[in-house]
Amino acid sequence: MDSIKDKCAVVTGAASGIGQATAVLLAKNGAKVIVSDINEAAAEETVKMIAEAGGTAKFIACNVADKDAVKELMVQAIAAFGPVKFAVNNAGIGGVLSPLHEIKFENWDRMIAINLSGVFYCMKEEISAMLHHGGGNIVNVASLAGLGGVPGGSPYCAAKHGVVGLTRSASMEYAKLNIRVNAVCPGWTETAILDGLSPEMLDTSVRRYVPMGRLGKPMEVAETILWLLSDKSSFVNGHCLAIDGGMKAS
Repeated sequence: MDSIKDKCAVVTGAASGIGQATAVLLAKNGAKVIVSDINEAAAEETVKMIAEAGGTAKFIACNVADKDAVKELMVQAIAAFGPVKFAVNNAGIGGVLSPLHEIKFENWDRMIAINLSGVFYCMKEEISAMLHHGGGNIVNVASLAGLGGVPGGSPYCAAKHGVVGLTRSASMEYAKLNIRVNAVCPGWTETAILDGLSPEMLDTSVRRYVPMGRLGKPMEVAETILWLLSDKSSFVNGHCLAIDGGMKAS
């Protein structure tokens, strides 16, 4: 895609899953990709995958829950590949299913720090940079849990609802300044977040709730993110797109 080629893209949580698939796909389409994560070894594997395919990428470590680390990420990204024109805020964690009254405060705090505050910190620095360089496009990775309730998953659900709210508000604030902000809301997808679920529970849930009867694949989400970042979606702004095999159709 010409609108992607030779421009700097930052992808957080790019060591695996949706983040890795997105980083690889952006590089395949000519972007210079900053691969960011706290897992250096796995992130370097993403960089290696991109390099072996003829793309350009660089690993920069960042804990998105640390506002100073996020600021430094943007400084290093610009120094490496020039103005950041694309950002994918994907870094996040899953949680342990638990009734709300039994949730430990430290689990709540960690979930909000990474899955919500982390997105805010990234957006703040990304938008600040984009305003000085003619604009750009941001895609936040929310979740189907950001569009509805999740019994037993209150912290995760609250954080992802927050990401949806940040996306919609920012999209309105910066639309006239050439910055588009959208989100993807994946449903059941083959990522590490599902690792804590038993195969039996996962199989039952997919058969019961997903009309297509299967899990989504990280690359299917990545393809949607690529479209949202590109000029092919130039009039799409503030949208939170469910990628769920039809779950929200009911």
